[in-house]
Amino acid sequence: MPDGFLLDMLQALFTILTDGLIYGSYLFIVAVGLTVIFGVQRVLNVTHGSFYAFGAYLAAYLGAMWYDNELPDFGGFVIIFLVAIVVGIVFGVLIERGLLKHLYGKDEHIVVLATFAAFLALEGVGLFIWGTDPYFFYQPQAMLGFVEIVGMTYDYYNLSLIALAFIIAMALWYFLARTIRGRMLQAVIFDREISQAMGINVTAVFLGTFILGTMLGALGGAAIAPTISVLPGIGVEVIVLAFAVVVIGGMGSVPGALIGSILVGVVRAAAVHEFPHAEMFVIYAIMAIVLVFRPEGLFAPPKVRKI
Repeated sequence: MPDGFLLDMLQALFTILTDGLIYGSYLFIVAVGLTVIFGVQRVLNVTHGSFYAFGAYLAAYLGAMWYDNELPDFGGFVIIFLVAIVVGIVFGVLIERGLLKHLYGKDEHIVVLATFAAFLALEGVGLFIWGTDPYFFYQPQAMLGFVEIVGMTYDYYNLSLIALAFIIAMALWYFLARTIRGRMLQAVIFDREISQAMGINVTAVFLGTFILGTMLGALGGAAIAPTISVLPGIGVEVIVLAFAVVVIGGMGSVPGALIGSILVGVVRAAAVHEFPHAEMFVIYAIMAIVLVFRPEGLFAPPKVRKI
């Protein structure tokens, strides 16, 4: 086998893995918020796509204003995280206290329909506020510059998304496994009634969990805004992909969301490079295979059997 051919193969493989990790990292930031909410509250939250969209739009809008006024460059990065916090608190409280608290214990189909209705309403609100024109927030990506790796050029901003996803995954693991509040959260997941009897404020746990999940969804949108043109409908695309990730990885499983995101990212990258027309098909094909052979997902947490 000629050395040139082998080198090209290795370069193509490295490119697919790198692109897959970048895309998977962005998906993980969004999907882990969805899976945390489901894991604690058993709510399949379709409005998660709206949190992502509002995060992207608000970051792009405020970021453009910031740089148009020639303010310090680092402010754009601060805006990304501040937007996630603000959107998380505002929409987290609004949706959880205003809608979901009335639906706990109801049939899951009713919950899905209710959150879908809220998603459509928020999509309309977004169109009213932002209109249909694209928003651009390219400065943070351009500011960090580019690097050449194995003959391919990557921007540092996209590579930083891999680090951000890793930090979020480690922070969630530490919180759940090593802190008192994390163990309280796991107690609520295990049995809500027993947790209440033990004195745990389940209402506060639900609200805090939903705000955290909302922040992660908004952070995904705000973090990806510098790499895209922010347009109407971005929330629809991401919620479908986030559902695919959590179905593959297992609903309610943080490690499952991580593995599912990486799998979806790498498979999508391979399809984009080799079979562009099959980009979305391969993702849904994997999801269908997982549903057939392991309907609960690859890393679903064990279900508690109540007697």
